[in-house]
Amino acid sequence: MTESSIHTGLVVEIETLLRQISKEVRRRGREILSEFSITPPQFDALIYLNEFGDLTIGELSSKLYLAYSTTTDLVDRMERNDLVERVRDKNDRRVVRLHMKERGRDMIQQVLVVRREHLAKALVHVESKDLAPLVTALSEIYNHISD
Repeated sequence: MTESSIHTGLVVEIETLLRQISKEVRRRGREILSEFSITPPQFDALIYLNEFGDLTIGELSSKLYLAYSTTTDLVDRMERNDLVERVRDKNDRRVVRLHMKERGRDMIQQVLVVRREHLAKALVHVESKDLAPLVTALSEIYNHISD
């Protein structure tokens, strides 16, 4: 076996494992979100607002890879559920930004606690000495694969 074929075999194995892990995280994530009466796109929107602060609908739709009209409908539902509010930009009153309300912040924190507890239960089965190298490897992969 050549180094190239070993490398190819590892690439296939890593890709398969990442895909399977991603599938399970999404599946369990949807179950958790249903317990909080929030949809996956709403959760994603709240995560972006939490990470980047107030965004316009256009900025949010770009991050979510959704059409502007779809994002507008999503934001309308989130506003009705008291998760976000539309506010005028302080520097340019023509611009409307989405601001996450306290209920939205509380919700994502609660969801993240449950999601992280679920992951922690799986990580119990991984030796602690293997966790730091795992984080390093995943970080390197992410840094080289993301745009």
